[in-house]
Amino acid sequence: MSIETGGSSDERPYPEKIRGVSVVPEPSRERLGERELIDYGQHRTDLLRWAFDLGKNPDRADGYAQQTVYGRAYRLDQFYRWVWDEYDGYTTNITHSHADDYTRYLVRRDGGDEDKSNHQKAIKMLFRWKAWNGTGETWNPDVTINSNSGTTNPADFFTVDERSQIRETVLSFDSVPNYSSCSPKQRDRIKQHLAQRFEKPKRDVTPEDFERANSWKLPSLFWTALDTGLRPIEVKRANVSWVDTDNNVLRIPKDESSKNRDNWIVSLTDRTAEALRRWLHEREAYPKYEDSTALWLNRQGNRYEGYSLNRRLRQICDEAGIDTENRDVSFYSIRHSVGTYMAREEGLAAAQAQLRHKSEQTTMRYDQAPVEDRRDALNRMG
Repeated sequence: MSIETGGSSDERPYPEKIRGVSVVPEPSRERLGERELIDYGQHRTDLLRWAFDLGKNPDRADGYAQQTVYGRAYRLDQFYRWVWDEYDGYTTNITHSHADDYTRYLVRRDGGDEDKSNHQKAIKMLFRWKAWNGTGETWNPDVTINSNSGTTNPADFFTVDERSQIRETVLSFDSVPNYSSCSPKQRDRIKQHLAQRFEKPKRDVTPEDFERANSWKLPSLFWTALDTGLRPIEVKRANVSWVDTDNNVLRIPKDESSKNRDNWIVSLTDRTAEALRRWLHEREAYPKYEDSTALWLNRQGNRYEGYSLNRRLRQICDEAGIDTENRDVSFYSIRHSVGTYMAREEGLAAAQAQLRHKSEQTTMRYDQAPVEDRRDALNRMG
């Protein structure tokens, strides 16, 4: 598919416009140095071409309409300039922390919710492009800006019952019967399953692989998230040194935390601390962890990304029978449930500490009556 471009000079290694959309708008051209301008222009060219050709549905090579790209490109340029002003100058390495901070800025500033929502949609498109080209992962914001309701709320959260279902289901998720308790026919069938799962010949599947299939890795990961509301990026960054099972806490250093501002000490339940204790012992048996400080690695030996956590959560919800249709459910929904119920049980200060929020204003968005509380109130009202 060809791209129509506007005029370009011999000195500029990127087009001035793509289908009528300015590659580098005037405010950015005025503030960037020559080499920064070239770098930003090439960065924007790649993004805009993807948006036009693939952005709406990459699997079907379906791009966005000109008007959509025009608005989002303009808003993204504003976002980049805000990052340059608020952080350490020019960069194209835009992160989830930048996006979350910008969302809070949008919420505070004057203007209509529809425009703020459109800014957030533009940023989501940016991170879909980054996930597509392998330079990042999709973004699920802490706060979702709704254009129609005139309010800003976190995405959907899990109820108390659903939290319990997730906690129990992940114990049996991907598990298999004990090797010695299987009949020869059942053992043969499970070996075939494990051969595919662990990508090895069926004849090489051992009793140790049966034990490995009943790992404490996922229970420890999801139970820790259910206690602490770990963000996906914090799961990715989590190291063994964070875990203090003697005192039932996670100790997150400020240089490894999501927001890079404070050291955090986050409470764990006895049950989660025991799961982490078992996982740390099990973890020592796996060669891929020998030279890694990572608390959790995926099957390929890499740290977890947000999209893989979302996929695992959807699988667990399906197995648990949790209805996710017509709901904005992602790994962040676990975090939002922690904030909602901690605020209800112990107040905003406790929720702020457990969620590692610098500002109480951020935590206040979780201070809402859960649906079961409102249902109980209606029953009492008659």
